[in-house]
Amino acid sequence: MVLPPAHSPPVRSRILSDADDAVCLSGAEMGSFCSVGSRCEFKAGDTLFRRGEIGQSMFIIEHGRIRLDFPGQARSKTLGDREFFGELALFIGHHARMADAVAETDSELWSVDQPGFDILMQSQPDRMARFMRQSIAYLVAGEQQLVLGLQRRNEDLMRALDSLRKTRGDLSRAEDLVRTDDMTGLSNRRGLYAYLDQLVPPAADLQLGLLLIDLDRFKQINDACGHVVGDEMLMAVSRIIRNVARSGDMACRLGGDEFALLCHVRSAGELCARASEILDAVRRLEFSELEQPQLLASVSIGGGLCDYSAGWPAWYSSTDRALYSVKAIGGDGWHVAGLTDTD
Repeated sequence: MVLPPAHSPPVRSRILSDADDAVCLSGAEMGSFCSVGSRCEFKAGDTLFRRGEIGQSMFIIEHGRIRLDFPGQARSKTLGDREFFGELALFIGHHARMADAVAETDSELWSVDQPGFDILMQSQPDRMARFMRQSIAYLVAGEQQLVLGLQRRNEDLMRALDSLRKTRGDLSRAEDLVRTDDMTGLSNRRGLYAYLDQLVPPAADLQLGLLLIDLDRFKQINDACGHVVGDEMLMAVSRIIRNVARSGDMACRLGGDEFALLCHVRSAGELCARASEILDAVRRLEFSELEQPQLLASVSIGGGLCDYSAGWPAWYSSTDRALYSVKAIGGDGWHVAGLTDTD
């Protein structure tokens, strides 16, 4: 629900002014919501909903003006083209409306329900995460002003703040999902880049080390044994990499059958030990429960120590060359900065 400043006059507020830009949809956002929404029309004077009703959808104004009447004196706000309201019904579900919504003019709107919003969260997670973040920031700011200006509404406001806190937690969980690989539970590239954005130089006694892990003959295994077996192999390897990772490390699936482990180590020897631990664990994998008792998994691993100032592209390029030096001799081994798998 779009909330106005604490001392708004009981007349329609600014429409599409600089102060209200944060609650107007961009053209791209408008197109996204319209693609999953339902078009609806209201005549001047029609009531869309009343305060206290349980809402299950958000409304977006394509043409017209909608007035939101909040309880108490001087509590109204008028919204215009490309503005929206009722979004808490999408964020937390079955949310009690906080105002009466009345059409001031003949209006054309789009209604978006939770199933439609879920589709957008799956297909356009970055855009929806930004939309939620901007909406929640605006709502929190509005609620803070109301707490200061309307103490007599304290009980209602506390309930609203509780809802917003829950929504903020839901947003954090949504962002975690956006940064997580669905199949393996490891971070994906988005998660890796978010980690790199916050990465600080390692402590004096530590260095950054990178391992790239690639499954050998994975396409042939998929073709011969089926994708169920291939998926199980990916998940098994991801569990091994997660177990090898330490606190503060980043284990991720870069895509397909390629994984990465960016870790903090004391020496190249420790990085070699990590590579050897992953290789040995993969060699011990068994798939008898999938009726593939003869299936042997193996990986190729390239590694190297990282110069913090060089950045991810340089780290990846150098380590990728080490990986393909292992692939070139048949895989099932590791190579790290001049040191070689001795098995």
